[in-house]
Amino acid sequence: MSTVHIEDVVYHAPDGIELLARLYRPAGPGPFPAVVGVHGGRWCAESRLTNAVLDQALAEAGIFVMALDFRMPPAARYPAPVADINLAIRWLKLHAAQFGVAPDRIGGLGTSSGGHQILLNALRPTDPRYASAPLPGGEDIDASLAFVAAGWAVSDPVARYAYAKSKDMALHVQSHDAYWPDLAAMEEGSPQHIVERGDATHLPPILLVQGTADIILTPDMADRFAATYPGKISLKKYEGAPHTFVTKEPGSENALAAIEAIKAFIKGI
Repeated sequence: MSTVHIEDVVYHAPDGIELLARLYRPAGPGPFPAVVGVHGGRWCAESRLTNAVLDQALAEAGIFVMALDFRMPPAARYPAPVADINLAIRWLKLHAAQFGVAPDRIGGLGTSSGGHQILLNALRPTDPRYASAPLPGGEDIDASLAFVAAGWAVSDPVARYAYAKSKDMALHVQSHDAYWPDLAAMEEGSPQHIVERGDATHLPPILLVQGTADIILTPDMADRFAATYPGKISLKKYEGAPHTFVTKEPGSENALAAIEAIKAFIKGI
């Protein structure tokens, strides 16, 4: 029997839309390191349950997980979903003591387009557009993160948009168009471009997890971000692993190794 306590809570209700988070609380009193988990799905699909295999494994290892639902197209487009995630980070900081969480060890966990959105909050947690939603009782709390673990992240949406067009990836092109107001917004909201421009206000430690057989991203995306990032960063690559391999191939050697790497990274903070 699992020793992890799981519950769903409403953490935010923008425009009357109740957003749920699934909380995975490890056994014991804590204090636990924690992650705010952001799922992928081309910015337009999936839910807080997408990464359940990963979230459960982290919680069993003593890491608190807050896995999010957030607004998506057509209900909202950039930057509103990033603002939902920003509010969630602040919400968890406000409630850290209630859940046995160490407030100075709250980080982010994002996969694919969720990796993109958590990276934006990591690099610019106090951006007025991202931090726009008020948090009653948490007016002095910001969304800065102690660390980020990002799997197969869309760290350069501009490059992925061009790649998707060149490969006739119609669903991905449509998803870019649904999420982004225009190409200028895509460039402004690209983690790769942010670090190249020197626009990041925060540089937490980052772990990038990437499969070498990922055909959804440009082959060099993770390498480029790792080479450009001016803070502490580690890139772990898994031979022959496709996009979303941790959830697509649970129990595989690559998936198990990646989960262990994520655990070790978080616990080492």
